[in-house]
Amino acid sequence: MDMSHIADRILLSYNVEDASSVLDQISYERGVCVEIITNTESSYSSNGIDRGCTINEKNNIETVLYKRKFIKSKKNRDQYIYKNPIFHNKTILYGVKLEENTYAFIMASLEPLGATTSILASQLVYVTIGVLLLSFIIAYFVSKNISKPIVEMNSSAKKIGTGNRSVHFDIHTSISEINELASTLNTMNEELIKTDELRRDLMANVGHDLKTPLTMIKAYAEMNRDLDQSDEKKKQNLNVIIEETDRLNVLVNDILNLSKLQSNIEVLNIESFDLTTCIKDILKRYDIFKETEGYQFIFKRSKPLMIEADKQKLEQVIYNLINNAINYTGKDNKVIIKIKENKTFIRVSIKDTGKGMKQDELALIWDRYYKSSKKHKRNAVGTGLGLSIVKNVLENHHFNYGVTSKLNKGTTFYFDIPKK
Repeated sequence: MDMSHIADRILLSYNVEDASSVLDQISYERGVCVEIITNTESSYSSNGIDRGCTINEKNNIETVLYKRKFIKSKKNRDQYIYKNPIFHNKTILYGVKLEENTYAFIMASLEPLGATTSILASQLVYVTIGVLLLSFIIAYFVSKNISKPIVEMNSSAKKIGTGNRSVHFDIHTSISEINELASTLNTMNEELIKTDELRRDLMANVGHDLKTPLTMIKAYAEMNRDLDQSDEKKKQNLNVIIEETDRLNVLVNDILNLSKLQSNIEVLNIESFDLTTCIKDILKRYDIFKETEGYQFIFKRSKPLMIEADKQKLEQVIYNLINNAINYTGKDNKVIIKIKENKTFIRVSIKDTGKGMKQDELALIWDRYYKSSKKHKRNAVGTGLGLSIVKNVLENHHFNYGVTSKLNKGTTFYFDIPKK
């Protein structure tokens, strides 16, 4: 604290008009006590109890002695540091001679005051308690606002776990993350509903596909057992039994293959082979359809084309896509297979000439449970799982694939094999 500067201000203002107000202001601003003594009598004294000084107290003997000492010293300025016996705080007393027989004394505490410290401490306690209470109240309402929708979501999610699909997660809070979670859970529930419906459809379809050949096998076997027939008739009956058994075998193999692919049990066996020859060999399996039902399989490429892939799996892809085209092609019975090359990949496409599909159906056809509402041309080929097998094989190869369709103009499935 610069006591000399305070003394200079007092020198300039003690004899001005309304000097008491000026001295009061100096005392208040600088946190000191000021006393003016003229002819050994106090002519002005500021109240300094709250500032820890008792400059004009008669019973403060030590302060009185230091004031007398300064007056007798004839000095213009001097200071004394001692312990105030009233407040027991370290105190500075600064004396300055204003004029003959007129002196100013400035007193200030050099330590925190007990009373002031106590007041501040008690106020701090009250403020702290108030802030804590306010914080607890705010935290309670904020946590309740956050936890309530989460608790509701948890309860609804448990209902979904028990098979209740009628649950809806409300989006009504001001917290975007919780709203986003609710939206995601609603989407999940919608997908579960679709999956359940499609799964039920698949079970019904598979059950029907299993029941039909089993009924045929039983009927023709009983016919051979119970009726007296010619050898030629028995041979025909046995051929029907063999064909229906083959249908059952196709169905079971498709289900097993799809299960293996989706669980990543089978590892790809990558090898180099001729794609053109591979497609021609597959088309030979369909000669029976050419002869008996007039199907046309159009594949004009003859030039060899070497690629790298799992040959057995890629044959499954091509076989299933041709089966799909047979089921849905138009009255002309045409299935068109093409190979196109560019600098980076080879595109294989298989096209039918059927009724085509709506755009909103295209994204669903790869689902293992999806079944088109359109009727098959033939029930003898395929199981309804073929496109799911195609999807899994191509994704395991990291091959791009897709489908395009136009109503009444047919559908084209394709996949791209990267060039090495």
